[in-house]
Amino acid sequence: MSYVAIVQDLPLDLQFPMLKLVEAVQQDMRAELAVRRTDFERLETAVFELTQAQKRTEQQGDRLETAMLELAQAQKRTEQRVEELAQAQQRTERRVEELAQAQQRTEQRVEELAQAQQRTEQRVDRLEIALLELAQAQQRTEQRVEELAQAQQRTEAEIQKLTASQQSMLTELGQLVGERLERQYRDRAPAYFGRILRRARSLSLQDLEAALEPHLTDDEIADALLLDAVVSGRVTGMPDSPQIMLALEVSSVIDRVDVMRAVRRAALLRKAGMLAVPAVAGPKITQGAGEMLQSGSVLLVQDGQQTFWKEALAGVLNTSH
Repeated sequence: MSYVAIVQDLPLDLQFPMLKLVEAVQQDMRAELAVRRTDFERLETAVFELTQAQKRTEQQGDRLETAMLELAQAQKRTEQRVEELAQAQQRTERRVEELAQAQQRTEQRVEELAQAQQRTEQRVDRLEIALLELAQAQQRTEQRVEELAQAQQRTEAEIQKLTASQQSMLTELGQLVGERLERQYRDRAPAYFGRILRRARSLSLQDLEAALEPHLTDDEIADALLLDAVVSGRVTGMPDSPQIMLALEVSSVIDRVDVMRAVRRAALLRKAGMLAVPAVAGPKITQGAGEMLQSGSVLLVQDGQQTFWKEALAGVLNTSH
């Protein structure tokens, strides 16, 4: 295997240093070869001198012939050595040429790597610019999100105001509806309760207060006077019926609180000596209130219909005996 192939098998980062090492070795070999050529020239000079001496000593006989033979052999060996040195020189020159070619390929590869590095740097520059643009876009997006968040907060604040305003309006509307329903049940007592009470009429707060004062405390009177309506009459179909009072709570949506108020305030009327039946009236009713009314102790009035009347009346009459 040639030294070029060996160098090429090395890693890229070792090839260039190895080429420099080979070049240094070649320089040393060239210097050694130059020294050997000098020796050879001196040897040729010596041979020439020996030849002259041989001419001068041909007459010396066999000993000189022997010396010449030895000199010829030495000359042959010298020529053989010179030939070997020439071949070594050729091999060295070929190796140098191969190293030069490898160096050229290395330089070409380095140039390619330099160009690739330049392209990489340009790409990195473009990436940095893109990242900067993305960062700026992200900053603008975050700013926009913050603006939207603030706008959302303002919107939520407005919605809360509108919700509060709507709730207030609904409350006022509920109060207006409740007041209208209360007036209807007070003013049209015969129409709503004529089927269950004869000569049904609504008591005024003054009449009710006068009837309660001898029997209840001031707090109890104040609570009883909060009834939406008190309707009196005699039970239809009962000739000897005593005077019955309906302690009525009116609401657009009847709930558990309305039922409990009717029961509590009817009890106050009974404490004052009246036969008071708790009653609730309104177009709608909650599930909780409906469950409470299943006991049958409270009259329910909806859309002109009376429910649990017999049960509620029986509970009051049985208690009075």
